[in-house]
Amino acid sequence: MDNDITVVGAGPAGLGFALLLANSGLRVALIDKQSRDQLAQPAFDGRDIALTHQSQRILQSLGVWARIEPADRPCIKTTRVQDGTSSYSLEFDAAGGDADSLGTIVSNHVIRQALFEQVLSLSNVELHADTLVSDIQTNDSRATVVLDDGRSLQSRLVVAADSRFSETRRMMGIAASMQDFGRVCIVCRVENEQPHGNIAFECFHYGRTLAVLPLSGDTSSIVITAPMDQRAEIMEMDEERFNRDLQQRFSNRLGQMRLISQRFAYPLVGVHARKFYATRFALVGDAAVGMHPVTAHGYNLGLSGAELLATEVMAAKSRAVDIGATALLRRYQAKHMRKTIPIYRGTNGIVRFFTDDRLPVKLARKAVLRLSNNLPPIKGVIQHLLTQPGGRARRLPHRF
Repeated sequence: MDNDITVVGAGPAGLGFALLLANSGLRVALIDKQSRDQLAQPAFDGRDIALTHQSQRILQSLGVWARIEPADRPCIKTTRVQDGTSSYSLEFDAAGGDADSLGTIVSNHVIRQALFEQVLSLSNVELHADTLVSDIQTNDSRATVVLDDGRSLQSRLVVAADSRFSETRRMMGIAASMQDFGRVCIVCRVENEQPHGNIAFECFHYGRTLAVLPLSGDTSSIVITAPMDQRAEIMEMDEERFNRDLQQRFSNRLGQMRLISQRFAYPLVGVHARKFYATRFALVGDAAVGMHPVTAHGYNLGLSGAELLATEVMAAKSRAVDIGATALLRRYQAKHMRKTIPIYRGTNGIVRFFTDDRLPVKLARKAVLRLSNNLPPIKGVIQHLLTQPGGRARRLPHRF
């Protein structure tokens, strides 16, 4: 065998999985279509990730957290959810809980860089950058990954972490359920006139959703979701008009808001693979489950799934049994499915409920927010739905 495990995709999930195998004695090949320079210095892409305490724990255990400057990981103290034009909020607060924050905001490119730097320190990982996978062949004894330059890598297990539109998932014949929301997510950063107080807002305005998330200093991360046919209007709006429109939609809570970054647009498509494994093949990260960002579970689910699979692999190695055995992959799928299916379906249900602008649904939303705030059992149920099972973190706001 060339390696024990071949990982396809050096994004946050793939890098995280490789790091979880540090000091394991397992040889890992890591393949990515980007160049080594692009992986080492990922470009800012507008996406800021809300990390749960569980994800922070994993990143700390991997030595990644220490590579992220404190200024690049501001915390969320309070989350407020609002509906329509009402100023009434469903509020989740860290005060009185078992943690001093609801979570942490870290930019996608900062996480990627920290993960990559840590992976480079491992002696058991070999990077194949600027490389595409052209074919995958598996049987009862081995997996063969054919690269676009004609080389073949043999291993006992292939792990796909190559996005929610995974080509390797298709190569292995694994179907996926896709939910096209018909909406676009536009992200950017702004400077606020007034301090945000580490409060995150999720405003379900009619026809459009606005999330304002606290960053370091008097800056905020902005997430606008709107029907896809409004994409050009929002993206092409001149800065002065964009600032004014944003400030008005946010009811001047932070005073003047000034655009300080490029705007980025991402189509909103949710994906859940029908299976998470095939013969000597497993899915992690968005290749397994690609979430709508409204409940912030995307990377958190991806990292916890990578940890589940790595734990099974390490346990198999410690018992000197096959790390690519079907029984092992079946156990991983069962555990990850139990976690992801309710969160995926629940998130899609939340999206439908809060973007349905028919009058009866609008009235129902307002009633739900008030009941949730005033009846702790109901609030607890909602909070549990919006929190990763198995983690100690509370609900986080709208994020990738």
